[in-house]
Amino acid sequence: MSLDAVLARIDADLPAATERLLDLLRIPSISTDPAFKADCDAAADWLVADLNALGIAAEKRTTPGHPMVVGHIEGTGPHLLFYGHYDVQPVDPLDLWDRDPFDPEIQDTPKGKVIRARGAADDKGQLMTFVEACRAWKEVKGELPCRLTFFLEGEEESGSPSLVPFMKENAEELKSDLALICDTGLFESRVPAITTMLRGLLGEELTITGPSRDLHSGMYGGVAINPVRVLSKIIASLHDETGRITVPGFYDGVPELSDEMRAQWQGLAFDHATFLGDVGLSQPAGEQDRTPLEMIWSRPTCEVNGIWGGYTGAGFKTVLPSKAHAKISFRLVGTQDPLKIRESFREMVRAMLPPDCEVEFKPHGASQAGAFDTSDPVFEKARQALSDEWPDTAAYIGCGGSIPIAGHFANILGTTPMLIGFGKDDDQIHSPNEKYDMESFHKGIRSWARVLAALTGKG
Repeated sequence: MSLDAVLARIDADLPAATERLLDLLRIPSISTDPAFKADCDAAADWLVADLNALGIAAEKRTTPGHPMVVGHIEGTGPHLLFYGHYDVQPVDPLDLWDRDPFDPEIQDTPKGKVIRARGAADDKGQLMTFVEACRAWKEVKGELPCRLTFFLEGEEESGSPSLVPFMKENAEELKSDLALICDTGLFESRVPAITTMLRGLLGEELTITGPSRDLHSGMYGGVAINPVRVLSKIIASLHDETGRITVPGFYDGVPELSDEMRAQWQGLAFDHATFLGDVGLSQPAGEQDRTPLEMIWSRPTCEVNGIWGGYTGAGFKTVLPSKAHAKISFRLVGTQDPLKIRESFREMVRAMLPPDCEVEFKPHGASQAGAFDTSDPVFEKARQALSDEWPDTAAYIGCGGSIPIAGHFANILGTTPMLIGFGKDDDQIHSPNEKYDMESFHKGIRSWARVLAALTGKG
């Protein structure tokens, strides 16, 4: 039986597949709110039952937080692992939703039919594209194409506190030849993509203290050091006039793009004017000798995420503050070492402190970047499979954000991750009125069937 028969079954079964997704979307599995703990359990139970119906030996595994769902089925050929998450973001502010976030509905929009509900795109709709591809394959061919492991998490939206311990404790069980992750999207909502670069993340909070208490600015202004002025000078010094970051040693481990990757990115014809125009901006503000896509995907950053000190309430208070605070994040690429950068940043700040000031630092996480070797033949097989399904040729792209699970697969399990997803830029994930296009759901299922055929040679 050919791949065409599997694709035909997917097309015919789309209404039933959609109903199954709507059923899962009705479960309010908000992981960060303890009030929804039972609902997270219910979502895990739903997935266990659905996988069992496919002949996959799945079970709910307890953790200190919400449960993991792990399922296995034996087979010949490569051992593939699929990761997704069944938990969702809170729905606040509820009054900005046009309907109950957990009463999913298929809606007609000017751009086509969409599934409207919390979790539709992040990540239940994406998760179910792979499950439904497996279902169609099993129904047509009587078995799945290879050995498969399903690893479904219930805490991704609340920081995954149980994930790393669980992966370490169950490393032998979870090791595979390739980890498939469906939590990304199409490039510019149309081009199928495999994400091969993920930026790491380093967070630092600093508090600079000067006088022992807030002071009257008329009595002390001019003669007393102002921590806000000290902090402002430090922040202003973090970039030079060309946009380069000045922290000593910061660019150690930052690679240059290959000529092949640069050419592919240029071929995407990224419209940075529209990208910035959508948020009321016009000019790229990063390193001046880099293209906008390089700035987003392959270059490191240093950004101030918050700054405060003194009186910020209504009216005016002529105070000289005792303390000034800032939160600063660094997006990292290549082999940049977040711990070395943290210490270099702190040394730089300490060196800029004037007499009578002291600084206190508070760390907020540190993770390295991830980059995946596209010379491995599996990447080109998957890229061709995606290209066969979509009008546009699939591309290797970067991601400006951080997806820690990909690094965990590489670092804890020694497994290469492959990130493929079908979300669109306007899916409003984490926001009111989240949606997932029916096109993304339908063609996502078909895409995974093609990828499975390509990776296993059983099309």
